[in-house]
Amino acid sequence: MDTWLIVLIVVVALALLAVLALALAKRNRVAGARRREQQRQQAREHLEEARLRGAQAEKEQALAEEQAARARRERAEVEERTRLAEQEARQRAAHAQEHATAAEKLRAEAEKLAPGLADQNGRAHVTGDGPGGATRR
Repeated sequence: MDTWLIVLIVVVALALLAVLALALAKRNRVAGARRREQQRQQAREHLEEARLRGAQAEKEQALAEEQAARARRERAEVEERTRLAEQEARQRAAHAQEHATAAEKLRAEAEKLAPGLADQNGRAHVTGDGPGGATRR
């Protein structure tokens, strides 16, 4: 074979190898670009999901705080009603005690004025036997 033919075959083979190498390099660049674009798209999707979940978390936190505030307010209202009811009960007990004391004084005076009169009217007779002092006969 002639030398120039061998040189031509080697040059053509080198040119084909160069073209093949350039094509593979371009394919790798395109695949890399495509992969980077897919990663950017996935990153955008993750950011959107993170934004939505963040908004949901803020909404849930606000609802939880509102519910806790409502519970505290209701507890304070219940405590206030309880305090007022206890105060009213103490006042009623004090009034009842005043009436009981006044009734006892009136019975004692009635017994002094007319001993045994309470027995004739079918009411309790006052004796000095301790607290309450009334016994039925």
